[in-house]
Amino acid sequence: MKKYEVEKIRNVALVGHGGSGKTSLGEALLFDAGVTTRLGRVDEGSSVLNFEPEEKSHRLTISTSLALAEYKDHKINLLDTPGYDVFLNDAQACLPAVDAAVLLAAPEEGVKVETEKLWQSCEELALPRVVFVNRLDKERASFQAALDGLRGAFDATFLPIQLPIGAETGFKGFVDLLKMKAFTFGDESGKAAEGPIPPDLAEAAKAARDAMVEHLVETDDALMEKFFDGQEIAAAELVVALRKGLVSRQFVPVVVGSATRNIGCAALLDLIVEAFPSPVDRGAVTGKTAAGEDVTVEPSDSGPLAALIFKTISDPFTGRMNLFRVFSGSFTSDSTVWNATRSVDERIGQILALVGKETKPAPAAGAGDILAVAKLKETTTGDTFSDKARPILMTHAAPPDPMMTFAAYPKSKGDEDKMGQALRRIQEEDPTLRITREEQTHELLVSGMGRLHLDILIERMKRKYGADVELRPMKVPYRETLKGSTKVQGRYKKQTGGRGQFGDTWIEIRPLPRGEGYHFVDKIVGGAIPRQYIPAVEEGIGEAMLRGILAGYPMVDVEVTLFDGKYHDVDSSEMAFKIAGSLGFKKGALECKPVLLEPVMEVTVRVPDEYMGDVIGDLNSRRGRVLGVDPESGVQVIRANVPMAEMLNYAPDLTSKTSGRGTYTMKYDHYDEVPAQQAEKIVAASGFKHEEE
Repeated sequence: MKKYEVEKIRNVALVGHGGSGKTSLGEALLFDAGVTTRLGRVDEGSSVLNFEPEEKSHRLTISTSLALAEYKDHKINLLDTPGYDVFLNDAQACLPAVDAAVLLAAPEEGVKVETEKLWQSCEELALPRVVFVNRLDKERASFQAALDGLRGAFDATFLPIQLPIGAETGFKGFVDLLKMKAFTFGDESGKAAEGPIPPDLAEAAKAARDAMVEHLVETDDALMEKFFDGQEIAAAELVVALRKGLVSRQFVPVVVGSATRNIGCAALLDLIVEAFPSPVDRGAVTGKTAAGEDVTVEPSDSGPLAALIFKTISDPFTGRMNLFRVFSGSFTSDSTVWNATRSVDERIGQILALVGKETKPAPAAGAGDILAVAKLKETTTGDTFSDKARPILMTHAAPPDPMMTFAAYPKSKGDEDKMGQALRRIQEEDPTLRITREEQTHELLVSGMGRLHLDILIERMKRKYGADVELRPMKVPYRETLKGSTKVQGRYKKQTGGRGQFGDTWIEIRPLPRGEGYHFVDKIVGGAIPRQYIPAVEEGIGEAMLRGILAGYPMVDVEVTLFDGKYHDVDSSEMAFKIAGSLGFKKGALECKPVLLEPVMEVTVRVPDEYMGDVIGDLNSRRGRVLGVDPESGVQVIRANVPMAEMLNYAPDLTSKTSGRGTYTMKYDHYDEVPAQQAEKIVAASGFKHEEE
């Protein structure tokens, strides 16, 4: 594969909600460009872009895939991105690597929330967009309804440059409003028959062309003058104007087609070459120096190296493969680059171009290109390759906070050893996966964007690394504390014929303020208990507190004062006093009004105005306490304290109540007393029995 000049590169992401046909469109583009010899199909499992077994079995895109197409002396780097909500972060994380996006609209389904989120991400990155109205051959598919839906959902000028010929099962082609010609398709070859516009579309085509031309001439003063003078404007001039308007985001061109039938896909390829921005058109981006100062990065091979690693693919056999976008500078295979993020040198082996899972050697990585490199030692997603003498850091958004957490358990003893390594390897390619260990419950917790997300990751762990793991609801780390005070004797005496065991203690137990932990106070005077036995008393009380007395949960926020006791010259021992301290504490704690404590989370929910009432009502039903509501960037931000036990399955409930438009984050805030009714159920469910020493 030859190296392309930066002006000849097109970096394009296919985005849209799950099921809108992104992968099918990508397959058609690769077929029409001659990259593949047959039209890959998602439903048949023959897709080049959906190559992971989990993607084939579930028939959905889980992870962004990269494919290059060499077409009309241009290099097109296509990113096929996920569209289902739980995998959406992968799409959003890859968008900074491209210069434009094709947004797919499925007219029979309308604008879904995932499309809204992806549109917003494109807005934040100022990405030019083209809309491909797909699936026009489906039942109830209406081009006008799709256009109306887009105009109602987004604040943008949507400009049709094609009109469909036929509808639903009768859809067979399109009218090109730039050329004022009709193109019809008889098979899936992608080749169209060119002809005159059908008479029944002539009037609509003229009106649509007039509206299109009015917008296009606004991009150029000379064209505007010709337009008002009544002069004919050539199709080539309109294409130049279309390119200007697309690059500057004055409008969003709209084209039509059916990806599975390969209608309109070759025309989209031509549009990508003729009108989509190159890295030069997108212009300079901003990075940071080592000192944290802004620096401008121009898309030039001669500039300082700045390449962002935006995605990592992990494989048990080939190791990690890092996908990167070069914003400035260049480097070759068998060279060394500086990882400015980690301040280490990385040895570059073979630079690779990807077509799904297939690789092709690339001679070099130049400005504007998207390529891959395998088997790097230190580099991972979010890192920047740079010149060591002039280090530059490119910004990369941190992954969102996870929405659901489960406990991971190995299904067998053999899986236990594999589980930890498998989770770490999966986390390398999916940074939305979080792995933590709960110290109190000793559970390994895995957190992700939803149950489907975690289930598929578990499938992948078994296939790639042989780790068979099951997910269970996490245990809530309850605690116990006391509300009263007492003085109590703890006495242990045992005689077995030889040397006996004897320890006698008097302790005072009282509660401490929340969060104070455990205090042990030694007030022994006059040698009532020898000094060498006092640590044993403290240890015995501490061990008793670890298992509590209500439901076996650790006891906290208690002060125990050892103020008196007795010993025997022969029979006393550290073990005897340890047991005496434990017995005394358990006996006294039962007299001190023991209660359960539960972790309370600080929850922040972001929802559109129309869902605020339902969300607040739901939080109240979860024993939540709303702390405040504030407007922020077009949504309402609800802050509340809610018990952890009530939030374990909140993600799907919030999605249901807000049609997927609500998001939330939560973090630990404090422990609070469990209401008596709930406490009784928790104690009963624990099956805890108080054991005598």
